[in-house]
Amino acid sequence: MLDIKDFSIFENHSNFDFKGFLLKIASYWKWFLVSLIIAFTIAYQVNIRKEKIYGMQNVISIKEESNPFFTSNTSLVFNWGGISDQVTGISTILQSRSHNEQVVSKLQYYIDYLTQGEYNLIDSYGSVPFYVDIDKSKGQLANSLIKIKFINANEYEIRIPFETNSASLITYADNTYSNTAVQASEYVKRFKVGQQVSLPFLNWKLEINDNPGLYTGNEYFVRFNDFDGTVSRYKSINVDSDDKGGSILTLGMQGTNKARLVEYLNATVKTLIKIQLDGKNQFANNTISFIDSTLVAMEAQLKQTGNELKSFRKDKNILEIEGGNKVSDKIMAFDVEKDNVTRKITYYNSLKAYLNNSVDYSRLPAPSVAGIEDPNIVSGVSKLIALSTQRSEMAYAVKSEKIFKDFDSQMQALKSVLLENIASAKSSLLYDLSLVNAKIGEAESTVKRLPEEQQELLKIKRKYDLNDNIYTEFLQKRNEAEIVKASNLSDIHFIDPAKDIGGGLIGPKTSVNYILALFLGLLIPLLFVFAIFFINDSVQNADDISKVSQIPLIGVIGVNKDGKNLAVFDKPKSALSEAFRGIRSSLQFLYKKQQVSGTKTLMITSSISGEGKTFCSINIATVFALSEKKTVIVGLDLRKPRLADEFNLTNQLGVVNYLIRQNSLSEIVNKTQVPNLDVILSGPIPPNPSELILSDTMKELIDELKKNYDYIILDTPPVGLVADALELAQFADVTLYIVRQNYTKKDMITLLNTRIKRGELNNASIVLNGFENKAKYGSAYGYGYGYGDYSNGYHEQYEKTGFFKTISKRLNKK
Repeated sequence: MLDIKDFSIFENHSNFDFKGFLLKIASYWKWFLVSLIIAFTIAYQVNIRKEKIYGMQNVISIKEESNPFFTSNTSLVFNWGGISDQVTGISTILQSRSHNEQVVSKLQYYIDYLTQGEYNLIDSYGSVPFYVDIDKSKGQLANSLIKIKFINANEYEIRIPFETNSASLITYADNTYSNTAVQASEYVKRFKVGQQVSLPFLNWKLEINDNPGLYTGNEYFVRFNDFDGTVSRYKSINVDSDDKGGSILTLGMQGTNKARLVEYLNATVKTLIKIQLDGKNQFANNTISFIDSTLVAMEAQLKQTGNELKSFRKDKNILEIEGGNKVSDKIMAFDVEKDNVTRKITYYNSLKAYLNNSVDYSRLPAPSVAGIEDPNIVSGVSKLIALSTQRSEMAYAVKSEKIFKDFDSQMQALKSVLLENIASAKSSLLYDLSLVNAKIGEAESTVKRLPEEQQELLKIKRKYDLNDNIYTEFLQKRNEAEIVKASNLSDIHFIDPAKDIGGGLIGPKTSVNYILALFLGLLIPLLFVFAIFFINDSVQNADDISKVSQIPLIGVIGVNKDGKNLAVFDKPKSALSEAFRGIRSSLQFLYKKQQVSGTKTLMITSSISGEGKTFCSINIATVFALSEKKTVIVGLDLRKPRLADEFNLTNQLGVVNYLIRQNSLSEIVNKTQVPNLDVILSGPIPPNPSELILSDTMKELIDELKKNYDYIILDTPPVGLVADALELAQFADVTLYIVRQNYTKKDMITLLNTRIKRGELNNASIVLNGFENKAKYGSAYGYGYGYGDYSNGYHEQYEKTGFFKTISKRLNKK
């Protein structure tokens, strides 16, 4: 049946030992040092291998420029929708795919010009002495390095290593990929500068730049990259608006080559200026195109009527038949008026049909070509063209359906208003047309009273004059449109073009890498120490013992670095010897407290094998013997005896021989080299050690030893493995429980608590063995085994071998 004391294992659960953890961290300083050296070495190597990153920028302003030649008669108006809308639209266009495709294609930035640096290839655009003029309609070797070496000023050699029998080609005319067969070897061939190179995998002409400098013997590399991938990189251009001025934009880019950045930033703005001017000129271009098509027809009609008039006048006396000039002038005025009205009606009909049947309104001609000056019509058409143009420009850059729906809603509203205005204007024009027709009818009735030849002449002249008038008017309007187009100004202006004036270096952030190296160099070993601290459940220091047990700790024994178990006898003035003397003093206090007189017995045990019971037994017995007390060590570990080896004895006779009454006490006692110290070995290993220890003969042995010795040291087997030590506890005045640093589990201490509460062990104390003063397992405690600098003069000084000296010795041995 379980006793309540069995549950003591759940008592005294320790909290996190922060002090012990910090001391453990400090003890692993060599790990941290090595980790930091490795981390900083890696950071240094990364930093020296990284290419420098530069940041370049230019500044532009957006200001709506009014054309000085705009008049109420030209009405060739184009409006981008105000400054705020322009800023948003321009920012979007600059980052759009379609816009950057134009710039990349124009600058041919899909071609890399490289040189070999100390650690990697360097983008040398702008500093190489040559350029390649490629045939875009033919395939170029894709994503592979083409090595170029100048043999002399007019000859170069190319080298291309082909690893397989197939090479990938890219054709920049349509950005398609294909493959061609090659030999899996290095292709080497020489060409003249300026010579057309036509190979299955290469089609270019290499030309030398102006002022190339010395380049003979130098090596360069050319690489043809993916077009879409190149465009994607340049889409990352940064566009920021000035908080102080909303119409000011700053364009910025980052990269490894300043010349490439400068050229791209300026080229993207110049391309945008051209796009914006083309948009502004769209209205004028539409008008000119419309007028040109009309003039062709009018020119044919004018030529025909001129020939008719010339034929009629031939062989006739024009002076006799000419007359009715007043009537002719009057009819001419009516015809011009009718033509103006008819043209307006025709324009309105055409405009209505275009609005109802089309979705692209960017090609609408100006209303002024038909003589329409209605501000509602003129404004509506210009706004519709502006919206349609802006929508088409944003088609590739904006993916939001909401924005396009907003454009469509605005254009639909404008269409509705225009259709209403057209209907109203047409009804008014139809009334004017009926009035003009009535006036022409009256004039023609007057003409009918003239002679036939005069009527025929007036008819021909009437047609000719009308065509001539219309032709002249259209020529005038075409000139107006050309003037407006030529005088249009872009709303985008350079404030500061991009320029390399030195500086601009923004990376790499070497300090960040070193900070990261410091962080990782500390973190990685820290994690290892942290894992060791929590995974390792063994006793590390005296605090660990005090947290799990109330059993007194009467001594701390340092590490026996010499490997000799007779440590006190061999080096009586060492710190280790002083630690055992301190335990002797504590034991004498315990004996006195328990009022033990005469012979004192001491049982030494532990949890498991290997914790140093025999080592402690020998040296505690030695300090008693050296104080001139007759002392005997009794080897009662009948299962795994070790005492014979420590004293260079044979284990033929011992306790077992006495217990089976085979030999007497005097026959099993062995003298040692330590004065006043005897040792009784365990003897042959018996088949029934527990039964022998429980026998009455065991009590007889102890009683007989008490007659001859002052101190009896019982070296027993581990109490955590066998019950022999528990049976021997009845013969001991004091029990020493040996705990070894970084070896004994804390649960074993808890088990010891349970045995003491049950009364299985009496008068027990703990000794911490194998403790390293400067070890990686704990802290220094002043229990009389070192005392640091204060021990100088009290203990013998032994030379300590340092870390670097140890390594040096090992290397020399090799």
